[in-house]
Amino acid sequence: MTEEHPHGDDPPSASSRGHGGPPGASNPGHPGGHPGTRNYDERPLIVTWEVTQACELECDHCRAEAQPERDPAELSTADGKDFIDSIADFASPQPILVFSGGDPLERPDLFELLDHAADRDITTAVTPAPTANLTESVIGKLADAGVERIALSLDGATADAHDEFRGEDSSFARVEQAARQAREAGMEIQINTTVTANTVEDLPAIADMVEAFDAAMWEVFFLVPIGRGEELAQLDPERTVEVMEWLYRRGQAAPYRVITVEAPHYRRVADELERRESGDGVRVGSTRAGKGFVFVSYEGEVYPSGFLPQSGGNVTDRSLVDIYRNADLFERLRDTDQFVGSCGECEYLDLCGGSRSRAHAVTGNPLASDPLCPWVGQVGDTV
Repeated sequence: MTEEHPHGDDPPSASSRGHGGPPGASNPGHPGGHPGTRNYDERPLIVTWEVTQACELECDHCRAEAQPERDPAELSTADGKDFIDSIADFASPQPILVFSGGDPLERPDLFELLDHAADRDITTAVTPAPTANLTESVIGKLADAGVERIALSLDGATADAHDEFRGEDSSFARVEQAARQAREAGMEIQINTTVTANTVEDLPAIADMVEAFDAAMWEVFFLVPIGRGEELAQLDPERTVEVMEWLYRRGQAAPYRVITVEAPHYRRVADELERRESGDGVRVGSTRAGKGFVFVSYEGEVYPSGFLPQSGGNVTDRSLVDIYRNADLFERLRDTDQFVGSCGECEYLDLCGGSRSRAHAVTGNPLASDPLCPWVGQVGDTV
């Protein structure tokens, strides 16, 4: 399983459409909701903790290149609790803590850590891998531990397509089962889907399944070519825009929220689509790597994103608050004046900003232009 996180670029609520409201202003009543007043330079909306790299699956796109066994370098239980305490130090409004992996169910102390987060009044979500570990009993324990949302990955509209992508038979059936059991246990469901050249045609059918699951959110991730994902075929920039336009329209009619990840030019696509069709612009989304979102590795390294493996420091040496607010890497990523090439000169710079993770993966420079954007090269340089 790869890192899944609900930072992204989501359609606004009806109250904010076309009125120039704050980016991402939308339903605040779920993990990942945007309160609209949060200063992302001071505190993130989401903290994702890769509690382990251990996982039974061998997913085609896995950022972590997950392994069957746990790594002894993982943060200890005591270190994990100290890290959780540091999240509370951000003060109100506190970030949401996502327990990710690998498969977080591979950590025997997961529920002890979840209980500690609950004691600190920190909202939690979990992204378990759909393996034999994910039983109805475990789902009930997650609900009892106060987990508000469970995120499940669905990358094909059929068992054959999904199971091949995920590297394990019966994964599709477990997702269906876990979604039903989570809803029965009172948790919200989030469905995560990775868009590649091989999965894109399944998106309409997957969207129907997300609705049938009564999910609260569909998180659509546009592949960043790192880890095992380097071997997968990405969409070309022009096809990406077509998919984003379809996603935006689908999101307006869906009973769940649609957000995109590592695709901030979705914000430009949505705005231009609205201007063509209604005459009014729209602002969607608000976070990006290091600005509203932060990722902590199993070893405690603090990254702007799990897909941007440059560290601002380690939580065992320096507080998460200090790293997020003051580390040079994070300050540079939040300073759009330092962006180069087309992204640095684009009229949508402040609204979009490009995927810093993809820029780093392709060019080695996280301040370069996002190569998935079709407007790269129309202004400035191409990198």
